[in-house]
Amino acid sequence: MRRDEFSDHQLLALWAADCAEHILDVFSIAEPDDPRPAVAIAAARDWVRGDLRMTDARTAAFAAHAAARETTNASAKLVARAAGHAAATAHVADHAKHAAAYVLKAVDDVDAERKWQRQLLPPHLQSQLFNAARVR
Repeated sequence: MRRDEFSDHQLLALWAADCAEHILDVFSIAEPDDPRPAVAIAAARDWVRGDLRMTDARTAAFAAHAAARETTNASAKLVARAAGHAAATAHVADHAKHAAAYVLKAVDDVDAERKWQRQLLPPHLQSQLFNAARVR
């Protein structure tokens, strides 16, 4: 499927997955033996394609949040939370903005990251997400 064939909910899940994946290496370096955030990001994409049930994506979200609780690395915690919210977007679209917000907390250049996030999102969702409920 092309992105223009997805619902807004699916587009938000893809966007959240892209945002979390953008900084996934931070977690992977800190916790090289823990695949749960990467699995959660993949789960969000699999749900969009119809290859995974919402409940399974939600299970992957819970696992990523468990990884966040278990790591002692502060930046890795934020990445795992972002990944968890990306997968949880399959359940509730509003989780997408939380994924993006955790990414913003994990990066040094917040303005550049926010600009990148905004450019990645379709225009009709940019105004909805960045104006009405500004990602911080």
